[in-house]
Amino acid sequence: MSLDYKRSGVDYALIDPLKVLAQRAAAATAGNLARHGLAEVTASRGESAYVVDCGEFYLASITECLGTKALVADAMRAITGRTYYDRIAQDTLAMAINDLVTVGATPVSVHAYWAAGGSDWFADHARARDLVEGWKAACDTCGVAWGGGETPALAGVVEAGRIDLAASCVGIVRPKSRLTLGEKLAAGDAIVLLASSGIHANGVSLARKLAERLPQGYATRLDDGSLYGEALLAPTVLYAPVSEALAAAGIVPHYCANVTGHGWRKLMRHPTAFTYRIDTLPPVPPVLAFIAREAHLDAREAYGNLNMGAGFALYVAADDAERTLQVARASGVEAWIAGRVEAGPRQVVIEPLALTFGGEDLHVRA
Repeated sequence: MSLDYKRSGVDYALIDPLKVLAQRAAAATAGNLARHGLAEVTASRGESAYVVDCGEFYLASITECLGTKALVADAMRAITGRTYYDRIAQDTLAMAINDLVTVGATPVSVHAYWAAGGSDWFADHARARDLVEGWKAACDTCGVAWGGGETPALAGVVEAGRIDLAASCVGIVRPKSRLTLGEKLAAGDAIVLLASSGIHANGVSLARKLAERLPQGYATRLDDGSLYGEALLAPTVLYAPVSEALAAAGIVPHYCANVTGHGWRKLMRHPTAFTYRIDTLPPVPPVLAFIAREAHLDAREAYGNLNMGAGFALYVAADDAERTLQVARASGVEAWIAGRVEAGPRQVVIEPLALTFGGEDLHVRA
């Protein structure tokens, strides 16, 4: 039997309506900024980060959590002896920072939220050390200050022996011309996809459910010889160095999308009706090809929920496409000119797979 995302316990049809309800209530609070002499950038509502106009610059902010990837790290420690918490620390920060940079912001500071199932979790010094060192290393990669955080012991809320990792991040858009909310997105723009390192931190519930079906579980060997569990724990790519290098090169994307939950459906996150035509696919990381094969996912299910090798999308003027590739690669991230934006209905057309996602397949806005 195929193992789709819904059967693994994640049903966006149930989750998304709450998001939309929350967005509507949140929008009604925007007027509160006026008492501080500030104003929201309305177009940021429904985007990956919220933006406030502070006069000389914009302020952007975001909060994100890791999800269930810590469970994979805990399971793999029993197999290899490594904690892997340095890796999932980077994952946690990437979830927030990669969202923040979609609006053109430079990440400035982060705060940690590490909620454990009891005080005993913090007594494991090797695991705690790896978490702290990995968190600091990711901060240094992105040039952000780690301002502080919260480490509650939530017995009865979080399961004993487990931890919920989350991060909030604040960034500035300066000069204001770096703001990237899609006003300039137009037919003819090129779609540049940046490589992922693997599953990142979305689709992990599906990957964990699949491990339960495998006779050797996370110790199963992939086609390239790596362990399934270790491949799942490849840390998420941090895209802030690419976005900063693009700004230094004078390239301001017309729009950006972090390819996380909802997979390639996220390519049509912009609210305006455009057709996003893809003619070149990036290589699928071995771990994602393995999941698709062993879970019997068809292309619609796989590309509709997993990143399938593309972790971030940049929509740039056609004349900037080649330079964007060069900048990304010089920053250590592989990239491809994968397609183009066209006038037409809101949809993603993946030509090599004869696959189309229509506007009705993505509901993330109020």
